[in-house]
Amino acid sequence: MTKSAISRDASSPPARASGAATLLLAFMWGAYFLNYCDRQAVFAMFPALKAELAMSDAQLGYVGAVFLWVYALGCPLAGVLGDRISKRLLAVGSLVVWSLVTLATGWARSGTDILALRGAMGISESLFMPTAIALTANAHPPALRSRAIAILTTAQIAGTVAGSVFGGRMADAGQWRSAFFMLGILGVAYAVPYFLFLRGVRETPAEATSAAFSARAPSSLGRSLFGAPSFLVLCAAFPCFVFGLWLIYGWLPTFLHDKFALSQADAAWNASVYLQSMTAVGLLGGGFLSDWLYRRSTAARQWVLVVSLLCSAPSLYLIGAGVTLPATRLAAAAFGLSSGLFMGNIFAAGFEVVPADLRATAVGVLNLFGGLVSGFGALFGGMWKQSIGIDGLLAATALAYVAAGLVLAAATLLCFQRDHARATAEA
Repeated sequence: MTKSAISRDASSPPARASGAATLLLAFMWGAYFLNYCDRQAVFAMFPALKAELAMSDAQLGYVGAVFLWVYALGCPLAGVLGDRISKRLLAVGSLVVWSLVTLATGWARSGTDILALRGAMGISESLFMPTAIALTANAHPPALRSRAIAILTTAQIAGTVAGSVFGGRMADAGQWRSAFFMLGILGVAYAVPYFLFLRGVRETPAEATSAAFSARAPSSLGRSLFGAPSFLVLCAAFPCFVFGLWLIYGWLPTFLHDKFALSQADAAWNASVYLQSMTAVGLLGGGFLSDWLYRRSTAARQWVLVVSLLCSAPSLYLIGAGVTLPATRLAAAAFGLSSGLFMGNIFAAGFEVVPADLRATAVGVLNLFGGLVSGFGALFGGMWKQSIGIDGLLAATALAYVAAGLVLAAATLLCFQRDHARATAEA
């Protein structure tokens, strides 16, 4: 595989991705799928963990919060490492370590063990996403970048559904420990072909930009990221979005289990399939739509984010307000469709206003803000489940989505063109 096989100069984008870039995307998809299977399975097991390990609702809230907080703190470091050292080694090493942590979770004997292992998983998984997004972006030209990242992100959807349903069914069968054993072994096994492929991939964009990154003074790096108001607004809008997302991911199975008297498996199915199937539609449709609009306006991805936030707000509210299971399914599907637009474009939108040699760092910074705030989505669901209620939290979050959408629209109108021109000039 040659250096040119997985990268193109942005000034002369090809009509389609190379075969090597497509194969890279396929391998990254598989690893990202396992990433979300391993992190999501536990949320479908809350009733079993509560019964067997005597965990309270607050402790269950910390299961998501601890993971997200540690993950968030690790992402900036992972982004910096991804712009300085081999992304290939980071990707494979992360997969192996989080798979071993998943395996070890099957031996947990207390709630404290679960929380400690979730923290370890947060560290190991934080190394993966900035690397995966940057490698995928580097392998595709700007005109194809949204769809490539959207396709990669569908692994998050598939992994969430598969992990949730598998975890719920295994918990119903009294085999939640075996679920972690099986997922961990699968991840270690996948690391072998994953490594064999990635060691033949030359990180041409990373090699070309690592020298530029290393030559940057810390103050210059900070100015390139945080000197762009458009990027700062993304750093505020993204955590608002993922707060609602993780409130749903962490507590919708339990919310449906309690509200409609479903089994753990049925609750996991209803909480994931309708939401995630339409999220996949929004992801892919939004990716292709953004790339088409990008040919007409470089701010297209920012405007897609605005539309996503404003359309997600009412469906988020209706998930909590639904009085029947079919109505809740419909609201979840509507939220999935609109939220998919955001998920497929947030990083590609950030790449429009930061220099090319800071892509992994930008992903890490966005994930820092996103993870720190989204951890409270998981935590507050447990702390306030009996007082404010999941439905009350969803209603408040819907209002925050509207505010974030309006702020992002203003920033796009006032700041984007200047920030984009500066990032292009630095590149």
